[in-house]
Amino acid sequence: MIQIRDEIASDVAAREHLLDACFGPGRFLKTSQRLREGRRPARGLALSAVRDEKLVGTVRLWDVETGCGRPALLLGPLAVDPALQGAGLGAMLMRTALVRAAELGNGAVLLVGDAPYYARFGFAQAKAADLYMPGPFERERFLGLELAAGALEGAAGVLRATGALDTLPEVAADIAAVAARRRAA
Repeated sequence: MIQIRDEIASDVAAREHLLDACFGPGRFLKTSQRLREGRRPARGLALSAVRDEKLVGTVRLWDVETGCGRPALLLGPLAVDPALQGAGLGAMLMRTALVRAAELGNGAVLLVGDAPYYARFGFAQAKAADLYMPGPFERERFLGLELAAGALEGAAGVLRATGALDTLPEVAADIAAVAARRRAA
């Protein structure tokens, strides 16, 4: 049985291995990563899916702000163990994350992803039409969802990270992990 729970410290290494398996080293080059670097996920919005004590899925959301100062969340990455892809775990993680984000009072979620996949959760290009990432991105994959009516109405400009800064030991661990991957490559 798969359980979705809050991410805990012991999930970190397994999460990084899962993200490597799903996205490879190119994940560090994405513009979305620039908004996550050195930051903590939004409070209560780092989730892990576990089966028999093994991490099999992850999703995190991050505090951002639009160019005009509207708060929002940036979703990503969402990853599922390749052996379990297509079984609905990604959808279960998405629904859980979106419900929790709304319960915590967040008004909007943005992401860069596969439009047909995320449309079933209510994401649409039109909601992010006047918003931009702070670097290269594929416009047709930049999507928005309002959790509260009007949360993205009139939102415009370039996204900025606003989440809490990560603590130095965690940042140092992330830097060490990246350096180890580079040496191994």
